[in-house]
Amino acid sequence: MGVRYFEQMINGLQLEIVSLYERFCQLDRNAKGFISADEFLSVPEFAMNPLSQRLLKMVDGLNFKDFVAFLSAFSARARLEQKVGFIFKVYDSDGNGKVSFNDILEVLQDLSGSFMSDEQREQVLCQVLKEAGYSRESYLMLDDFIKVFGHSGLKMEVEVPVD
Repeated sequence: MGVRYFEQMINGLQLEIVSLYERFCQLDRNAKGFISADEFLSVPEFAMNPLSQRLLKMVDGLNFKDFVAFLSAFSARARLEQKVGFIFKVYDSDGNGKVSFNDILEVLQDLSGSFMSDEQREQVLCQVLKEAGYSRESYLMLDDFIKVFGHSGLKMEVEVPVD
């Protein structure tokens, strides 16, 4: 890898950071230096996401540095561990470092809405956990998520549009 490659990589990163900063400034409508939950909800794709209420807990009050860190899991350059760590945080809504049966059930409820009954969700989740070698009483840690998602070819890339 020559100097030219690194110059191109640095130029690409600079453009990406400028684009992120422009988007951050657009969302920070009152120029407070952080983005509120209401400002995040102004992004239609975010507001329509069935997990938006869970995500709001993660994004409310982000400054630019935190905004970049939050979006880093969605970068094409993000490591698998970063992506899985983000997913883990979505499931671990109380931030205790472990995901319980009920934590997963709540996410399934957010995702499936009224298309499934509570009983159907519980049956499906019990079966999935059993097939993965876990039980209803198991607590999943970040390492468990990495083990499960590690061979999935997980893609989590988003564009940050600047109007």
